[in-house]
Amino acid sequence: MCGRATIITPQEQLEKRFNAVFKNNVQLPENVNISAGEQLPVITSDAPDEIQLFTYGFTPRWAHKQTYMLNARSEGSNNVENEMNYKGTLGIFNKPMFRQAIKSQRCLIIVDAFIEGPKQEKLNKPFLVYPNRDRGPFAIAGIHDSWQHPLTGEIHHTVAMVTTTANRLINRIGHHRSPVILSKEDEQKWIQPDLNTAEISKLMKPFDSKGFNAYPISQKIKKPDANGLELLKPTGEKLFKDYDRCLYERLKYAEDHSFTIREERLVEGDQFILF
Repeated sequence: MCGRATIITPQEQLEKRFNAVFKNNVQLPENVNISAGEQLPVITSDAPDEIQLFTYGFTPRWAHKQTYMLNARSEGSNNVENEMNYKGTLGIFNKPMFRQAIKSQRCLIIVDAFIEGPKQEKLNKPFLVYPNRDRGPFAIAGIHDSWQHPLTGEIHHTVAMVTTTANRLINRIGHHRSPVILSKEDEQKWIQPDLNTAEISKLMKPFDSKGFNAYPISQKIKKPDANGLELLKPTGEKLFKDYDRCLYERLKYAEDHSFTIREERLVEGDQFILF
């Protein structure tokens, strides 16, 4: 994955959708281009009634420095060819980086869309992937951990998206990996603390592409500091024909003007290393 996501749904609507609340006057920043080191709303297994903001980029508590691992492969070191129909062992349970978190520190990562590009071109040819059937925010399977800076003592709550093989939609974009998007029925299962490895494994599967669509957007999105609703404007046709408004049109012409997306700003900057 290229490691970018979008969240613009107001806090009140997120609370209603996920039956959880933001506590301690937490303010969720609207961001169409969330990248490594920025904040993502999450719901953890140990606080299922609360929406918290964690840093995108996983660091295990035992690490000597922040690692910013954006993705956690469900297959671990297996399936090196990224076969779409892989049915083998899920090696994430044996990876030192993730084995504790996948067993006991799972979470829901709340987004409105994510951004992906072909394996070779990456964000030089970006696509916005969004739900076209069940409108509104959805949950990506995540893992989290809390890391303490050895010099400052500051606690960083960090998160990574769990990934699996590509489905029909992601394969059409030209990418080989996909986030594990949970159905509404599976969201609460994912954050149940007593799930065994077999039950967790069943949830780490490609999402149903029939409920989603994608369209190309400007490569300006590849700059981590670029933001603004216009970045989500289509630059070409949807990958699959439908008669629904795309995400950009829904936001642009929505009657509810509570969205206050910042004006687009383009600032030069290096991207974080992706793993």
